[in-house]
Amino acid sequence: MKASDIMTTTIVTVGSNDTVRHAAAMMARHHVSALPVLDQNGALVGIVSEGDLLHREETQTEKRRSWWLDLVTGQETRAKEYIKAFATHVRDVMTSDPVTVTETATLGEIANILESRHIKRVPVMRGSKVVGIVSRANLVQALASMPSLIVPDAKPDDATLRERVQAELRNQRWAAAGAINVVTHNGVVNLWGTVFSEAERQALRVMIERIPGVRCVEDHLVYYVPPAILM
Repeated sequence: MKASDIMTTTIVTVGSNDTVRHAAAMMARHHVSALPVLDQNGALVGIVSEGDLLHREETQTEKRRSWWLDLVTGQETRAKEYIKAFATHVRDVMTSDPVTVTETATLGEIANILESRHIKRVPVMRGSKVVGIVSRANLVQALASMPSLIVPDAKPDDATLRERVQAELRNQRWAAAGAINVVTHNGVVNLWGTVFSEAERQALRVMIERIPGVRCVEDHLVYYVPPAILM
């Protein structure tokens, strides 16, 4: 799936010269948490979000610090906070030069961008035109819309099932395949051996439960505790 398959195409925008109060009114009216900001030529120049309007003088939510904490806060930081609290126009509070994607961006690429940049949404561009928005909510909606996996009716014999589990083990870089023995019986996968973290134990269960023919997983694994180093 691509950005074009899940993006929201009904886009509400504001101009860079619009007032902050107008932007707030547009968010409230259209039930959105952020707005693309366009210049007078219709080009994307920023994003204004609820976070940009969080600390405002009008609502008496501007940041206030104790005198000693204010002493150690940089002058530039205090100046930026003043702008966020008192600026009249969108251009002064928006996030400039926003990260964007094209319509062909994959969901994996978008998820990585949202995570690495610590943002909640990304505009989708067609050339210089904004044609959509993809948010974290859209990615969740895509997951919810996926069809359920169809498990084949044919049940593999125990030997075949064991081979499948062992093959999958060897394919996972996080798994210590050499420290794990697999025993299968009537679709039940028994795991014996050693794991080196609780995350590895859980990942093994998740991995095996995805293999067609597995009825359940019996965990007999032992967690390896490194010996204490005596100083």
